[in-house]
Amino acid sequence: MKFGISYNSAYYGVDPERITAYARHAEDCGFESLYLPEHIALYPGAAVGPFELPPSLPYGDPLDCLSFVAAATERILLGTGVLLLPYHHPVVLAKRLATIDVLSKGRMRLLTVGLGSLPGEAQAVGVDFSTRGRRTDEAIDVMRLLWEGGEEGVSFAGEFFAFDDLCQFPKPYGVTYLPIHVGGSSRAAARRAGRRGDGYFPGGALDLNERAIQLDLARSTAVEAGRSPEALEYTRWGSIDMPVEQVEALAAQGVTRIVVNPSAPELDQQRDEMSAFAERFALRLGSPA
Repeated sequence: MKFGISYNSAYYGVDPERITAYARHAEDCGFESLYLPEHIALYPGAAVGPFELPPSLPYGDPLDCLSFVAAATERILLGTGVLLLPYHHPVVLAKRLATIDVLSKGRMRLLTVGLGSLPGEAQAVGVDFSTRGRRTDEAIDVMRLLWEGGEEGVSFAGEFFAFDDLCQFPKPYGVTYLPIHVGGSSRAAARRAGRRGDGYFPGGALDLNERAIQLDLARSTAVEAGRSPEALEYTRWGSIDMPVEQVEALAAQGVTRIVVNPSAPELDQQRDEMSAFAERFALRLGSPA
């Protein structure tokens, strides 16, 4: 089992010293990865399910924050949970991601993408809310094409994006393309993970039966697409105080990575929570000295 930790700038802020201290302590504890969420813009009345989002929440740009973290750390992998892919132009995004991966020496490896659930946010960036799924599929294809392409250039003609003989460098650090995990809590998200993803990271308050159905759907869709279902990573959210028995239960469900959130509001308390978690699961034993 791999263990990641999330830093939610909406609630913990974007103070640079706090972000780097948090990330360094997570790395020292042996956490594999650090995740940040994204919202590009909010507005009064914006809500995710029953939870209204105060419009003043300071969501920092996750990729800018991760680039900043990369300069202050050495080993911890960089992830998003989730990046709202249909609201980004994939040509620009492919460049940003590859650049972070090069500057971090191969640590931008846990990009997790989602569709977004706020119609006003989509409208603000000029995206038809009803096309988010198709845009996301196309954006994934565009980014992989650009990462794989050479000096001869690559071309693409889709519903939303088109270009001819395009070249983009630098390439990701030592790999053909960066892994892309798919977030969401729907069967459509599970199918997208199977068709195009390197992993599935479902959220939502789903029961065990629905989670099993979605994982089976992701794997069967991978088979139909000629891809290996065994190569599909399966990430789930967990709590910082979760017991060993709960982790064992998730492992039995096929989970390969758990991402936890601290429950304490202050940095010193969050450090204590991270340290206790690391001790409970012997994370430091798997980390370089």
